[in-house]
Amino acid sequence: MSGPFSQDVQSAIDATRVAVAQLHGELTRNGLVVWTGGNVSGRVPGADLFVIKPSGVSYAALTPENMILCDLAGEVVPGTPGSERAPSSDTAAHAYVYRHMPEVGGVVHTHSTYAVAWAARGEEIPCVITAMADEFGGPVPVGPFAIIGDDSIGRGIVETLTGHRSRAVLMQNHGPFTIGATPTDAVKAAVMVEDVARTVQIARDGGSLLPIPQEAIDRLYDRYQNVYGQADDARRATPAPDASAQEEMYA
Repeated sequence: MSGPFSQDVQSAIDATRVAVAQLHGELTRNGLVVWTGGNVSGRVPGADLFVIKPSGVSYAALTPENMILCDLAGEVVPGTPGSERAPSSDTAAHAYVYRHMPEVGGVVHTHSTYAVAWAARGEEIPCVITAMADEFGGPVPVGPFAIIGDDSIGRGIVETLTGHRSRAVLMQNHGPFTIGATPTDAVKAAVMVEDVARTVQIARDGGSLLPIPQEAIDRLYDRYQNVYGQADDARRATPAPDASAQEEMYA
C-alpha cells in the first residue's frame, strides 16, 4: 500500500506515529536501552502498514514526524514523513512478525541488562514468581541465534512464540523481543520481562528456586488476563496475543 491514503487510514497512521514516538520514552524511563539501541513499532489499524523508529537517532530526538512508515514487506513507503531516513536495522524482523502473526499490533526490542544476560546463556527464565505466571503464563522462552539485518530474527520470534503464552522471547546471544495486541501492550511486556529477569536472577543467586505448580500458573494467568483490573482496562478490553482482533486506538 502506498499513499495517498484514505482519511481513515491517514488518521490511523497519524495516531500510530504519535503512540510509537511516545512509547520510546518508556524504554528510556525504565532503563531498557542505552544510546540508540532498541526499538518500538506499531501496526497501523486497518492497513497493511506499520510505524517504526529511524536507525541511529537519539531517543530525545524522536518525534511523530520522524517515525518511518513501512509496508508489511518491510519497505519504507516513499513520500511519507521520515521516508528520507533509514529505518531501524530490525525492520525486517518486525515486518516478518506482522506478516505471520496478524493478531500482533506492536513489537518491541530492547537490550535490557538482565534479560540480555539470560539470552547470553541461552537459558529460558523459569516461572518461579507469580508475576511471571500473571504476565507470561509460564517461562520466558529462548529463540535461536540469528543475524541482524534480514528477517532471520523475525522467523525465530514467530517460531518460538507461536502457540506459546509468553509475549516475550529471549533471542539467543542478543536480547528480548516482545509482542502485544498494541504497541503499549508490547512495551509493558518489555518492562515486565526485564523486571522478572532481574528478580529470578537475584533469587537464583541466593539459593534454589521453588517451582510453581502448573495448575497454579494456569489459574494465576487466567485471573490476571480475564479478571484483574477494571472492566474497561485496555489490557482486558484487548484480546490476548492469540486472538484475532486488536484495539482500534492506542493508549
